[in-house]
Amino acid sequence: MTYGSRAGMALTVALCLIGSSALAQHERGREQGREHGGRAEARQAEPHPGPQGYPRVMEPRGWNNRPGKVDRRAYQHNFQATRPFRIGPYYQPHGWEYRRWGYGEILPRAYWAAPYLVMDYWLFGLDVPPLGFEWVRVGADALLTNMQTGEVLQAVYGVFL
Repeated sequence: MTYGSRAGMALTVALCLIGSSALAQHERGREQGREHGGRAEARQAEPHPGPQGYPRVMEPRGWNNRPGKVDRRAYQHNFQATRPFRIGPYYQPHGWEYRRWGYGEILPRAYWAAPYLVMDYWLFGLDVPPLGFEWVRVGADALLTNMQTGEVLQAVYGVFL
């Protein structure tokens, strides 16, 4: 081993030791709850009483009793939602742009991946999906989608803000 490579290795080891020491001190300071002026204060949390004045939202009775047979005529509609719900940000699948989908169209696979599934559909006034179908969020819309083919069976526009 040459002198230059030994010196470089020694410098690397020294930097690693200094960095790990600084990180350990930082972690110790966080654990001790250091506040302004270097005083150590142990923060005690009091129990949160939870929401008051309304009952906890529970799944409705029979929420997952999915119809085994699909009467396509009963589902094939494009509806406007009766009211919108604010549930958080929506991020399009990479490389795709929003467009309004309707029943009978084939939704690309990127849209019916796990992050876009609406598993608590009853909270948004959506019907129980039949076997093999799931509600999918696409922008502000909810689409009842066949999980094998991507075919949209029903669309509800403006469900989400």
